[in-house]
Amino acid sequence: MKLKRFDCKGHIAGTDEAGRGCLAGPVTAAAIILPKNFGNEMLADSKKLSEKKRTLLKPILENVSLSYSVKHIFEEEIDEINILNASILAMHESLTHLTLRPQVILVDGNRFKPYSDIKYHCIVKGDDKYFSIAAASVLAKTYRDAYMSEIHLEYPAYNWKKNKGYPTAEHREAIRKYGLTKYHRKSFRQLPEQYALDL
Repeated sequence: MKLKRFDCKGHIAGTDEAGRGCLAGPVTAAAIILPKNFGNEMLADSKKLSEKKRTLLKPILENVSLSYSVKHIFEEEIDEINILNASILAMHESLTHLTLRPQVILVDGNRFKPYSDIKYHCIVKGDDKYFSIAAASVLAKTYRDAYMSEIHLEYPAYNWKKNKGYPTAEHREAIRKYGLTKYHRKSFRQLPEQYALDL
């Protein structure tokens, strides 16, 4: 699907998160305000892009943006407030740290909570429809992937450099073998055969 611009007056902030379905690591959100005339043929929903293309796009988006921000919400807070609230909080935090105030917020997905008094639109599969949400998805994904690659060095047995904390067979086998780390989300069902691990 070809990305389009959202038509309205004033600054538009796109926001999206990455890592919501992971067993370990933070949920990460980005917010970005792009110039009105921005366009890029390579840009798409981050899930549809190769790691190489996301890496190429990251500095392009950062340099061309009028403002951008990326924020992590970590495991302890996810466990305390649940993943939906943590995802929305991450988006709110990223919006708060923009240096420009947007007049409209475009949110990927169908769930959000009012932010300040700014008008917002929830758009299902918005990262496949609008430039600003796709750009936010790329930033959220690249920053979170970089973080997971860092903590992989501390716990290489879980191979987070490759699986980024998602529930792959390899990741779950490592949990069976070695147990949970401080980076695992304790409120999540870590293994399919059990509803909770004995901690």
